[in-house]
Amino acid sequence: MYRDNSLMPKEAVRLVVLGTLIQGGPLRYADLAGSVRHFLDRIMGPSLDLMGTSLEMLRYEGLIEALDGSGMEDNALLGPTPAGRTEFDTLMRANVRAPSADGLNKLVIALKLRFLHLLEPESQRDQIDNLVALCETELARLGDLKRADVGSDVGSDSHFASWLDLDIAQAEDRLAWFQGLLARL
Repeated sequence: MYRDNSLMPKEAVRLVVLGTLIQGGPLRYADLAGSVRHFLDRIMGPSLDLMGTSLEMLRYEGLIEALDGSGMEDNALLGPTPAGRTEFDTLMRANVRAPSADGLNKLVIALKLRFLHLLEPESQRDQIDNLVALCETELARLGDLKRADVGSDVGSDSHFASWLDLDIAQAEDRLAWFQGLLARL
């Protein structure tokens, strides 16, 4: 994890693997690898940062185990270990970094939402409350940037100001969506 307790790419992959197994139950090695690759590719596109974590490494670390067979060579059935369930819980509670165009940030939010139902109700509310606060911080940052741009030589008629308005509208929509989700939990 980063110093701010947010996930690094390797940990995001761990969260995909562990969440997939905890949510759906044990999977064959090839099915799990395909499911993880499909999800990551659709959220972030191909990424060298995310290709480095292997299922074998998670087995070696004791986070997943072969329930029959031995691993990749015989397409073993894989499931999470108790240590893997603990790691899943830790990863789900990790912070989300301040919003940016960062694909990793989008992945972490997607993972939190995909596996949110696996947490206790109070933890679910805590996670969404954190995302609400993140959106509020993002809106404050964008608003400050917009106020500074209006006073600049470029002014509010620039392409930058128009793009900034779009970004603000998207952040407001995200905030409203997360607030609605929090109200439903």
